Amino acid sequence: MRVITSKSKNAESFYISKGYVNDKGVSTSVIVRKLGTLKELLPEHGPTRDDVMAWAKEEARLETLKYKQEQEEKQIKLTFHADRQLDYGRQTFYRGGYLFLQSVYYQMQMNKICRKLKQKYMFKYDINAILSDLIYARILEPCSKRSSYKVASEFLESPSYELHDVYRALDVLGAECDMIQAEVYKNSHFLGQRNDKVLYYDCSNYYFETEQEDGSKKYGKSKEHRPNPIIQMGLFMDGDGIPLAFSLFPGNANEQTSLKPLEKKVLEQFGCRKFIYCSDAGLGSEAIREYNHMGERAYIVTQSIKKLKKEEKEWALSPQGFKRVCDDKPVDLTKLPEDDKGLYYKDEPYTTKKLHQRLIITYSPKYALYQKSIRDKQVKRAEKMLETGNAKKNRKNPNDPARFIGKMAVTEDGEAADIKQYLDEDKIAEEAQYDGLYAVCTDLLDD
Repeated sequence: MRVITSKSKNAESFYISKGYVNDKGVSTSVIVRKLGTLKELLPEHGPTRDDVMAWAKEEARLETLKYKQEQEEKQIKLTFHADRQLDYGRQTFYRGGYLFLQSVYYQMQMNKICRKLKQKYMFKYDINAILSDLIYARILEPCSKRSSYKVASEFLESPSYELHDVYRALDVLGAECDMIQAEVYKNSHFLGQRNDKVLYYDCSNYYFETEQEDGSKKYGKSKEHRPNPIIQMGLFMDGDGIPLAFSLFPGNANEQTSLKPLEKKVLEQFGCRKFIYCSDAGLGSEAIREYNHMGERAYIVTQSIKKLKKEEKEWALSPQGFKRVCDDKPVDLTKLPEDDKGLYYKDEPYTTKKLHQRLIITYSPKYALYQKSIRDKQVKRAEKMLETGNAKKNRKNPNDPARFIGKMAVTEDGEAADIKQYLDEDKIAEEAQYDGLYAVCTDLLDD
């Protein structure tokens, strides 16, 4: 609230006014209280006009505090009629959770991206409303496109488009996917600093409830072990785990071939040129390492200890040469207690045909104990299979307990041999030597 004055020929009047926005969205004001004329106020609050104005401003401040307190303590009474039925077909339930997402959506300036699309394609439907509603529905209640439209119809702001407009808009959004990703990345800096000096890459796949291959929907190895066509997705995330860019590729393609096209897009369209590439062993081939050794890029990738050459493998499996991570104090792994929760490492230069790298081996007693407990349970299941005679002939899963069951052909006279199954202790011991160990390779030689 504020003080306003009104002058006439004979007097100057003082008022307290409150500003507000009316139903039409127009800013206006209303007189809350008349304080009196200058002539009336001078005897008590004078002797000068400035003294009267100072008193009036203090009164306005007190009125503001009083108004805020009244608003906090305000009670609203709702009248319900028990004998009155709701009107048929009238919406009585509204979703308001999207309003929190709406704030982030406009901070990301997604509406400006949609404006560019509308100027380019000259369509009549509101693509900004379609895109925002699809995003809100996907986060709040993931469902099909048709059901997403139904969910959006329950928002406080009902859709300004029809269902067929959604399908038309998806073609445009798909065609401009790369541009949208690049713009979203740039605009995300309005919300805060991106941790884009370290980028993580991984692949997954999604199945479709169909039995026919179509386009990029191809038969491949499903993450969910489903016998349906799949599409694969490669995703870059920043150091905070926030998505950066993605690409889609056929379900029967090698996932290693998906990296270079997407990384090239990140380099050219996103402006990210100096970063450390991180991935698991499946996306850390020699070619990928060589690609990320160029320019200002570097890499840290998982290295399979089992695939190391004999000399490096023996060094990795040796309990000697480890240091404690926290203080670099040398330790002998054979002398650690079982309940130790420390983390230990050792490293050495590792050179392949084209790259000079650094091989780092880490050891966690806690992780070793976990792996041992899992394997012990699998061994018990394998023993039970031998007792019941239900050992599997074909083992597709590398974690199948039946991998600990060996086969031996026994014959005395060179005739058709009988197959004898037994618990393979050598296999168990071989796996046990990898417990708690983890290896990575990097070209960051000095860090």
